Amino acid sequence: MSESPPTTPVCYRHPGRETYIRCTRCDRPICPDCMREASVGHQCPECVNEGRRSVRPARTAFGGGTAGRHGYVTKALIAVNVLFLLASIASARGGDAAVGGSGFGGLMGGSTPLTEWGAVLGRAYLSDYTLGGIAEGQWYRLVTAMFLHYGVLHLLLNMWALWVLGRSLEANLGRVRFAALYLIAGLGGNVAAYLFSSPRAATVGASTAVFGLFAALIIIERRLGRDISRIIPILVINLVFTLAVPGISIPGHLGGLVVGALMALVLAYAPRSRRTLVQVTGGALILLILLALVLFRTAELLT
Repeated sequence: MSESPPTTPVCYRHPGRETYIRCTRCDRPICPDCMREASVGHQCPECVNEGRRSVRPARTAFGGGTAGRHGYVTKALIAVNVLFLLASIASARGGDAAVGGSGFGGLMGGSTPLTEWGAVLGRAYLSDYTLGGIAEGQWYRLVTAMFLHYGVLHLLLNMWALWVLGRSLEANLGRVRFAALYLIAGLGGNVAAYLFSSPRAATVGASTAVFGLFAALIIIERRLGRDISRIIPILVINLVFTLAVPGISIPGHLGGLVVGALMALVLAYAPRSRRTLVQVTGGALILLILLALVLFRTAELLT
């Protein structure tokens, strides 16, 4: 009986290609097109994909993804604020929307139809003689106000602060957690403005969220054991500026500061074993409290 000649191995994915190279993980024959570099030898595509699935993605100290170091959310927020200002200027059909208002010797822009539509406003008659405001069901104002500004200088001051604070916080928290911090702090500041300002006073600006970022940066950096001595004087200067300059929404700034600090405490001190659950629950609880305060103020204005 004659022995059958030995057969040459073929690639398991390309049966027409002979090969003597095998995957170091599953030992299947692989051709040069199927080879994937590994720490030792080569692996087939399936083993490489399986290895990627088994490796946990890198996380920050607070549970966020490391993609936050690129600052995509910070850049997106700045872009949205700039677009809102351009739309505000376009709605006014005049230069006074950018400069020429009453603040800072005329450097602050004036009110526009868009800021009138989106500002935090309790309850008052608008320029078209209709009754408007949050108490009249226009709850969207609590969100839109944090993206609107009275002119270019107002925008530049807030966007510079957002650029400086946002990149550091986004890198430490990750994109989703940073976005939640920004929006909840801004919402908290606007709720405070609704609670404690005159119902006829209109306020806009990202400074409600920015003050929340100031408080959050102090808490996050302290949690990481870093020096915060350079941050506190800047915050104090901004607080003095808030209290000393007429026309600035004191409740809005202080409200953003407090709510931003509360959200940062939730993000920074959630126990590692159930970190995401505690962070989501804490953020939801803050939102429920803000909702209750809005309902209380609305009932007060309508009585």
